[in-house]
Amino acid sequence: MNQIDRSGGIALIPFLIFVLTFLGAGIVLNDFYVLPPPVAACVGIVSAFFIMKGSIQAKVEALIRGCGDSKIITMCLIYLLAGAFAAVSKAVGGVEATVNLGLSLVPVQYLALGVFLLAVFLSTAMGTSVGCIVALGPIAVGLAEQSDTSMPLMLGSLLGGAMFGDNLSFISDTTIAATQTQECSMKDKFRVNLLIAGPAALLTILLLLVAGHEPGGSSSAAALPANFSFWQLVPYLLVIVLAVIGVDVFVVLTIGTIASGVVGLWQGSLELLGFSQQVYEGFTSMTEIFLLSMLTGGLAEMVRQAGGIQYLLEKVSGSINGKRSAQLGISALVAGTNVAIANNTVSIVVTGPLARDISRTYGVDKRKSAAVLDIYSCIVQGLLPYGAQMLIMLSYTNGSVSFVEVWTHAWYLYLLLFFSQLAIFTPFVDRYISRQPAARRVGA
Repeated sequence: MNQIDRSGGIALIPFLIFVLTFLGAGIVLNDFYVLPPPVAACVGIVSAFFIMKGSIQAKVEALIRGCGDSKIITMCLIYLLAGAFAAVSKAVGGVEATVNLGLSLVPVQYLALGVFLLAVFLSTAMGTSVGCIVALGPIAVGLAEQSDTSMPLMLGSLLGGAMFGDNLSFISDTTIAATQTQECSMKDKFRVNLLIAGPAALLTILLLLVAGHEPGGSSSAAALPANFSFWQLVPYLLVIVLAVIGVDVFVVLTIGTIASGVVGLWQGSLELLGFSQQVYEGFTSMTEIFLLSMLTGGLAEMVRQAGGIQYLLEKVSGSINGKRSAQLGISALVAGTNVAIANNTVSIVVTGPLARDISRTYGVDKRKSAAVLDIYSCIVQGLLPYGAQMLIMLSYTNGSVSFVEVWTHAWYLYLLLFFSQLAIFTPFVDRYISRQPAARRVGA
């Protein structure tokens, strides 16, 4: 197999070009979606062919290998199924019915809080932030539109709740990757992680309660429509229940889409041909995310093969000189890798072994290093404008909300960052760890 010549830090330049092209165009044009993100990714890829050393064939092979990586293709297929489910459910009135149910049960000013709490529960039960956003995204957008609640606030609440579960769930890929690479048990990591994430979540709830009392907010939903059919709710309830009990996401979304189609055919809101058209419209609605995921996957593989990721790991590890800087180094490693890869699980897998060595060398407890790895990967992943979570959420708004607006309302993630820094620079978490014996079995 042909290999791209290793060029160290220079290999990171194409990815920086992609990010700066995307962000720079948005800043200059005052609209972050005038330049489609896949086009910005193409700019980075083209620059890689000029900057990286090696044959054209080796670069093309690396690009194709990255685009066709099993994790990337899996994610892309999930996008397609999510788009189909969202489109069909909306066509049969499922979104409107769910929104009206929410408006009839939750006071309007607390809808954002309700979305946050539901996302916390669902993402923790499912172990995936993407699955949570797929299930709740259309509902959150619909609630915001029908109740005049701030759309960015609603999406920021959804994002925060989704990343809470991604970070803490026992069945989350990030939890599994963090505990396995650091060789600690899940329950030990959970306890330490909760000491950091728990206060952030509680303070977020408090802020959302205060936001609900702002002047001008309505105290009830009496003036809003509350008519809905139970059968229109069934596909969403089915998706949530199947996800909670651990059914594979492909099966969940396929069953949800078929269930929505059956409801539409039974109630007469869809014909068989119309059902197939809605499925295809759902597929096409995910084109941008699909292309961006493949292209960034290809670019990430080119950067990795050229030694860019390894260069990043070596530079960060070389600046560590003590226990506190070791924890900062671990956080910087996983955060920087996540920016380059846009996948928090893969970032933990890549940086985990080096983080384990750093922890052992400088006396960082493995339970804390596992928590730090997971927390910082989730913070970065949630805020990435080209991350799956942000892209899927914004796709439901039809361009009416930018990621910058969501950033200003992603309160939980900023609070999580604050409390994680507090855990590094103060002895509170370390004192707790010193009083708790670690489980002997990995995964116990």
